[in-house]
Amino acid sequence: MKPEPDYDVAIIGAGFAGIGMAHKLRRAGVDRFVVLERGEAIGGTWRDNVYPGCACDIPSHLYSYSFRQNPAWSRLYPAQAEIRQYLADCVDAFGVGDSIRCGLTVTRAEFDERQGFWRVELDNGESLTTRALVSAVGGLSRPSTPEIEGLASTAVPVFHTAEWDETCDLAGKRIAVIGTGASAIQLVPQVAKVADKVLVFQRTPPWVVPKFDRPMRRWEQWLMRHIPGSQKLFRALLYWRQEILGVGFTLSARLMAYGRYQARRHIRNSITDPELRDAVTPDYEIGCKRVLLSDDYYPALERDNVELNTHAVVRFQPDGVVDADGQMHAVDVAVFATGFNAVDPLSPTRIFGRGGRELADVWESGPEAYLGITVTGFPNLFLLMGPNTGLGHNSVIFMIEAQIRYAVRLIRALKSDRNCELDVKPEVQASYNKELDSAFAGSVWSSGCKSWYQTAAGRQFALWPGFTFTYWFRTLRPRSRDFNRSAHSGG
Repeated sequence: MKPEPDYDVAIIGAGFAGIGMAHKLRRAGVDRFVVLERGEAIGGTWRDNVYPGCACDIPSHLYSYSFRQNPAWSRLYPAQAEIRQYLADCVDAFGVGDSIRCGLTVTRAEFDERQGFWRVELDNGESLTTRALVSAVGGLSRPSTPEIEGLASTAVPVFHTAEWDETCDLAGKRIAVIGTGASAIQLVPQVAKVADKVLVFQRTPPWVVPKFDRPMRRWEQWLMRHIPGSQKLFRALLYWRQEILGVGFTLSARLMAYGRYQARRHIRNSITDPELRDAVTPDYEIGCKRVLLSDDYYPALERDNVELNTHAVVRFQPDGVVDADGQMHAVDVAVFATGFNAVDPLSPTRIFGRGGRELADVWESGPEAYLGITVTGFPNLFLLMGPNTGLGHNSVIFMIEAQIRYAVRLIRALKSDRNCELDVKPEVQASYNKELDSAFAGSVWSSGCKSWYQTAAGRQFALWPGFTFTYWFRTLRPRSRDFNRSAHSGG
């Protein structure tokens, strides 16, 4: 007789995806699950990123679970601390805290073809078995730090925005901010308020549009607390406003003209220095790289104590950095605002499927999955926020909920037939990814620039090339014909 595994489901990660998955599993009657979180607390990216100014660029009422809406958001766009508290409140409300184990890194997961289980190894030497394995680590969990000459020997304190050193006092210091992505445009206005000097090193300028952030008004919060349906209506209006932005991203890059006009006007209205205006104006199509939202980044660049340097940092000295123009800049602190390693998001976990094939090897030329959720050759493995499920225009929580619904339905099938193995057919996965590649042709993401959305060969692997409601329909119900469903006898 085939032995029972320790769990029906093991979930890696306790951020939005992992917590939502745990809740929906419990609602579906799947109680034998565990959530394995490498950090010392829940929260994922919203636990790790505590740099000054850290916030979300999707409105609060949309960047939250549809099944756990919060009428008390303090701002139109949520800050890091409030999002983290929201997730902690959700864990309590869902009653899943007792199934979350923090401080444990999954180092290896291997599908045991003899037993039909996943064998999971942890960094504390412990191991466990599970019928289904869910990766909920997200694509933005591994900070990307460039290898720069002299970095290991410099006396200057250096850290990444996602590994913020809260013991480092920035008041009165000379600070180098390396990179001008999403974290940099939030960080620079805040540190400029206390620093003696801020040097911003920009290789490629981002397109930045106004955020129009503001506190939520008391009467708005009252309505959402006391008038049935008001928050759902507000959420729906926000959703469709964001979804309309997808027209330019997905149908034709020419439709991005209005966004480009808005961004250029934002530069004109915020910056008086013509040379600085030129320096921050991109030469690529808006939307090709991530479009950023900020009301205070451009004004911060015009402060007397802020300097924009359009050369890359090429070397660290004991007391500063040297740029590509050969200029030495003495600094007291250096901060990498250089994003994340999205090409290999599951590392350091090594995942092995049928025949001992490692997922990292299968993905050597770029991550690929079916609906971003299942990978052929890796039965009973489910990815949340897997390949081609990120967004450039709307809330990823909408995508996560669609993936959770899809995965839970498949996991319930595994529970009803305890000898079942579900493996997406290779021809189904191949056909789906060919369809994705065709959808990207002509989109703004294929307009010529290089971004973290792409592999080194230029294949788009990170984003969904369409409207979110089309993804919702695609994942509404799993199709049995898409999977090889084998009965495993064990032994």
